[in-house]
Amino acid sequence: MPRVEYRVPSGEEGRCVRSILKGKLHFSSHAISRLTRTENGILVNGLPARTTAVLSSGDVVSAEAGDVGQPRERSVPGNWPLPVVWEDDYLLIVNKPAGMTAHVSNFLPDTPTVAGALAYTRGTDFIFHPVNRLDKGTTGLMAVAKSGHVHDLLRRVLHTDSFYREYRGICIGCPSPPSGVIDLPIGRDESSAIARMVRPDGAAAESRYEVLQCSGNLTLLRLIPKTGRTHQLRVHMAAVGCPLAGDWLYGTEAPELIARPALHSWKLSLTHPITGEPLYFTAPLPEDMLRLIPGGSAFSPSL
Repeated sequence: MPRVEYRVPSGEEGRCVRSILKGKLHFSSHAISRLTRTENGILVNGLPARTTAVLSSGDVVSAEAGDVGQPRERSVPGNWPLPVVWEDDYLLIVNKPAGMTAHVSNFLPDTPTVAGALAYTRGTDFIFHPVNRLDKGTTGLMAVAKSGHVHDLLRRVLHTDSFYREYRGICIGCPSPPSGVIDLPIGRDESSAIARMVRPDGAAAESRYEVLQCSGNLTLLRLIPKTGRTHQLRVHMAAVGCPLAGDWLYGTEAPELIARPALHSWKLSLTHPITGEPLYFTAPLPEDMLRLIPGGSAFSPSL
């Protein structure tokens, strides 16, 4: 299993192992408790150590970064295509196709899942930790942590420059003005088991949009969620009178155009939570969205 480590610099001698685990390696108290019950969960200079051990300058504190001591929820594997864009010992980036949910859903029990696709290729011991979840119909980039610890680190920086997401959407009509901020609270639609709606008592939600290209009654958009509410981009575009093409829940079902809401997770940039390396990914628009755009097959990837 992967490990993370920290070398104690001059000036930090005298700190205890627990202080380093919490303050520098960002383990929660619960995670530290699990590490203490795991063989070689915590090492100092390669030897097992207690959390109360006092450290000297130059000591190396190392901790298990996997899901030590956690109950394993095994996903049912399925032989479903799921392109992996990038991977290391700590996380992977996938390009999710349409028609696939993150986990098994009570509403859609037979639907292909990202968890099941990874269990098929990685084995049922692979524990699925989705960082940014995508709706069943949404395509594109999705980050998956390989441990609860890495998942926690990434979830802390969602909606910051350390974890930036940008989408492409195709809506009905052309928003006016051509760029702006939609700042409308979102809560549950009590008339539906799955829908959300703009409501005054909802959670704060902010989305930014920019028109990239208009063609007839369809508009290609750059969409940036500044918060992460369920169905946020879909609800916000519908709220300003320009629902996404094919959005059966918040607009009009239009199988002749596209069989799903026209939304794609196009760009993902993040700071690696362990190595500090800047990572940058883009995923081309899928075919069902490209064909809605004049000249779509030659569409500039910069958009």
